[in-house]
Amino acid sequence: MPSSQRPLLAIVLASYLMIVLDVSIVITALPQIHEALDFSDTGLSWVQNAYTLAFGGLLLLGARAGDVLGRRRMFVIGIATFTAASFAAGLAQSAAWLLAARGAQGVGAAIAAPSTLALLTTGFPEGPQRTRAVAYYGAVAGGGGSVGLVLGGILTSWISWRWGLFINVPVGIALVLAAPRFLPETPRRRGRFDLSGAVTSTLGMTAIVYGIVRAAETAWTDSLTLTTLAFGGVLLALFVLNERRVAQPITPLRLFASRERVGAYVSRVLFVGAMFGMFFFLTQYLQGVDGYSPLRAGLAFLPLTTVMFAMVFVVPALAARLGNARLLAFGVTAAFLGMAWLSRLSADTPYLTGIALPMVVLGLGAGAAFTPLTSSGVAGVEPEDAGAASGLVNVAHQLGGSLGLGVLVTVFASASPDGADAHEVLAGRISSSLTVGATMLALALAVVVALVRRPRPAPGELYVPELEDVPTEAARAA
Repeated sequence: MPSSQRPLLAIVLASYLMIVLDVSIVITALPQIHEALDFSDTGLSWVQNAYTLAFGGLLLLGARAGDVLGRRRMFVIGIATFTAASFAAGLAQSAAWLLAARGAQGVGAAIAAPSTLALLTTGFPEGPQRTRAVAYYGAVAGGGGSVGLVLGGILTSWISWRWGLFINVPVGIALVLAAPRFLPETPRRRGRFDLSGAVTSTLGMTAIVYGIVRAAETAWTDSLTLTTLAFGGVLLALFVLNERRVAQPITPLRLFASRERVGAYVSRVLFVGAMFGMFFFLTQYLQGVDGYSPLRAGLAFLPLTTVMFAMVFVVPALAARLGNARLLAFGVTAAFLGMAWLSRLSADTPYLTGIALPMVVLGLGAGAAFTPLTSSGVAGVEPEDAGAASGLVNVAHQLGGSLGLGVLVTVFASASPDGADAHEVLAGRISSSLTVGATMLALALAVVVALVRRPRPAPGELYVPELEDVPTEAARAA
């Protein structure tokens, strides 16, 4: 690789790693954040939801802005916003303060993230150089979630949960200073911004998730809960109407004409929702029931994240041998079995047989499923819709995680397990939530079987990891 291209690669990979890490780095700090800022049990979910809703809701608009205004320019604006918001989040003195800053982080990530892969592909010519650069990018996507869990545990255990957010500041400042010197600017293009589509979709999903989470704190008959859910439904209806009439929609509705793509989007929402919930609740189980430190809790996830990362190297060969649909069905089935096994948690569950081994099965399934889910999400699109289809896969990932976590938080709050001990009650509630997570994966499998039909990929077909393939919230999948 020419020495002149190394700074470009370093900037792109560092920025992408920072965005990936921020999904997972707070996971092991959730119990400490809960106590420090006096979050309610259900309100704690917004530490993740505030970020992912803003990130997913504005992602397509951010991609459009990079195309129209210049990718380097939007990269710098996005990283600067992300960095300032990270500093504000680290200083948070209240729950509302932290959630506002997390939302601002999501906005910055939505602006910067679409430019990372685009700058990489335009900065390296086709051939071995680009292939190698994309491989590094994929390694960051695959391993970043694991690094975030462990790094978050280290910082929380040794210093404070706030440093999981402060760590972005020096990195972000360095990236903002280096980008104008080493990143090429792309020419501006004519185009329109679908601001109404971005606003109605983001606010609509936020209102729906808020209504679901509020129902856990009050009741489904609560007037504000019903009003919020109705308001979210109206906004989403307006979003659909808007996308039908605008000249350059952020989500062309023709993308939903394919049964396979619709199946992939719905399956991803269900799959990622279950995975988000698993990370959210299992870290609380490990620390609240088993008494793990944040660092030990982060390390406890390695059976899952390591297997997911390892699957990146074998999935292309499996896809060529089995075909997209079979591999996807296998992955979702394995994930369902792993989640069902994990949901049998109790206050005295042994780590090896009750947590580590189920996580290996779950990681095997998630690692196998995300690549064919991505392929099906962009299958058969016209060249002019390729960017929008890829973006929609990312949006389904982020918003699906928020929606799924909202549902599972409601299950957690409404569960009434037997047991006099506080640890038994917490374990019982988490078990109930993971059981519903397993049900979500069963529904995802039903959707895959019914809708996703895909011929075998051509020999040598190359899969390029996209933003959504982060294993926490698969992490990414946190």
